[in-house]
Amino acid sequence: MNYPVPTSDQEVIALRQQPVSDELVALAIAGIVNVAHSQGKSIEELKEEILADDRLLNMAQRQLLSQILNEAWEYLL
Repeated sequence: MNYPVPTSDQEVIALRQQPVSDELVALAIAGIVNVAHSQGKSIEELKEEILADDRLLNMAQRQLLSQILNEAWEYLL
């Protein structure tokens, strides 16, 4: 696919137009981390925002996503 990591909310949202793949999910997570960091948010603020109780994810999925966000934050920044 070879898309650059998104650097704005609009670029992250534009990813919705692409077919879902593992690479696209990783790219979206990287973009969300980059955008949050550029907005001065902490990893805790980002996780709170993303993991808000929306009934979409069960507890195990929420914990996994939290771990993935932590790893992406450390790797990218």
